[in-house]
Amino acid sequence: MSRIWKMPIELSDKVNIEVKENNVKVKWPLWELSFNFSKTLEIKVEDNVMTVIPLNGESTPIWWTTRSVLNNMVIWVTEWFKKSLEINGVWYKFEVQGNKLILSIGYSHKVEMVFPEGLKVEMDAKLKNVIHVSGIDKQLVWEFAAKVKAKKKPEPYKWKWIKYVWEYIRRKAWKTWSK
Repeated sequence: MSRIWKMPIELSDKVNIEVKENNVKVKWPLWELSFNFSKTLEIKVEDNVMTVIPLNGESTPIWWTTRSVLNNMVIWVTEWFKKSLEINGVWYKFEVQGNKLILSIGYSHKVEMVFPEGLKVEMDAKLKNVIHVSGIDKQLVWEFAAKVKAKKKPEPYKWKWIKYVWEYIRRKAWKTWSK
């Protein structure tokens, strides 16, 4: 059985941790996350190491969950969540202008999507058909990426789609006529 909950959480130099009563704030120069933990736990921060200790000395699921949430908060503040989308099709393209994502995806008009504050949408430097959606809020990143993907459903016969980079869509051949 794993003993991950007993391990200390390593902190980088730029991460600030504030513990007040039963509230923890994890701060980065641009972002801040907070979490309310159980009164049966104690959190100590010493020399860029954070530890979660139960007050009663017993191993509890609350201890395990709190430790994993705090570890994830430190990761989320320093490393953003990222989803990459690929567009494939003749004349299909992305454009990013300010806080708008403009899609040319085969409709008679361009589709404009305003991305929420806290998200960063940028084109890939090397691949012109790839766009990266990144941010601190996992739900917001995944939701916006799913909305972009839903604008044009995959067409496996014409080989046109918006998909995640890791996703595989089985291409289908055109119908062949037999005599």
